[in-house]
Amino acid sequence: MMLKLLIPVLFSVSIFAGVDVDPNGYILYCPCMGRFGNQADHFLGSLAFARALNRTLALPPWVEYRFGEPKSVQVPFSHYFEFEPLSKFHRVITMEEFMENIAPKVWPPEKRTAFCYMARGQGTDCNAKEGNPFGPFWDTFNVDFVQSEFYGPLNYDVHHQDMARKWNNRYPPQKLPVLAFTGAPASFPVQLENKDLQKFLVWTPRIVNRAIDFIRNVLPIGSFVGIHLRNGVDWTRACEHLEHSPNLFSAPQCLGYRNEFGIASQDMCFPTPDAIAKQVKFAVKEYHAKSVFVSSDNDHLIPFLTKALKRMEVTVHKLANPEPHVDLAILGRANYFLGNCISSFTAFAKRDRDANGLPSGFWGFPSNRASATKQKHEEL
Repeated sequence: MMLKLLIPVLFSVSIFAGVDVDPNGYILYCPCMGRFGNQADHFLGSLAFARALNRTLALPPWVEYRFGEPKSVQVPFSHYFEFEPLSKFHRVITMEEFMENIAPKVWPPEKRTAFCYMARGQGTDCNAKEGNPFGPFWDTFNVDFVQSEFYGPLNYDVHHQDMARKWNNRYPPQKLPVLAFTGAPASFPVQLENKDLQKFLVWTPRIVNRAIDFIRNVLPIGSFVGIHLRNGVDWTRACEHLEHSPNLFSAPQCLGYRNEFGIASQDMCFPTPDAIAKQVKFAVKEYHAKSVFVSSDNDHLIPFLTKALKRMEVTVHKLANPEPHVDLAILGRANYFLGNCISSFTAFAKRDRDANGLPSGFWGFPSNRASATKQKHEEL
């Protein structure tokens, strides 16, 4: 009887003992800024940061905000993306596996320190669990912090200033095996040097199959143009800040990180339906498209675009039950893509297409004035 009781215990101990602990340490963070597009930008930077410090990155769940839910919902990273492609670039582990198998060894409850640049909110510490989604995120893994660590003046730009060495000198993995950040250790929008890491984000078969099924069974045979429209109330308000924030959100993806290609305009941020139809018609003609696929946060403009494209015998479509990730997978397979330069959702689709050598464009960019200036310059 004693032997029977001991066998499962010994088996579980042997399994636990077989878990490899990275002597170089781990990086954890809460993807607590914005929705998917913002979180994806931050992920690429965090992946680069982890590699530079040579620590294993715990892949955090995606934070989602669903109608009727009082708190954020944490969706496992692997629900949308494949694990293997990322592991070819750098060592990664899912947050779930880390908490179950690694944390008991290297990050016991009494040694859990929250890292932040400076005090957050009320008080003199990181307040890592204050508010939504911060609290719900860490509660998902039953994590409480016993102290805070302010890492300023260090920053996340590991491509300059020998920053990785400075981090490792200040926080050696032998003393601090886990660096747990209140937010992503990355900049927004994604740093120019980290954009190419998009190629390691590969959709799961579930997402890919749904996208391919839609393209094959809903869209007519032939090439198609994919477009992304941001036209919700919140976006209208965001566009009002362009005058004082010429590089708002993901604007650097078309304007450059120093506005070397111009400044953001209302035509780029919130184009009129007529302006949208004009650009779509041009793209349809250029790529001999038979259909247009629309992804939107609010109004897909299906009736308007259907009427505008009627003479061209081009049909307009959207998912019956839109799912942002499937939308992105479809946009990534379009023969041509038109998106919103200011939007991080568009930025994801653009990087995904860049990784596969596919063409893309933006609403209202370049402006007619910029195009004329460029043409005159080339003629001279």
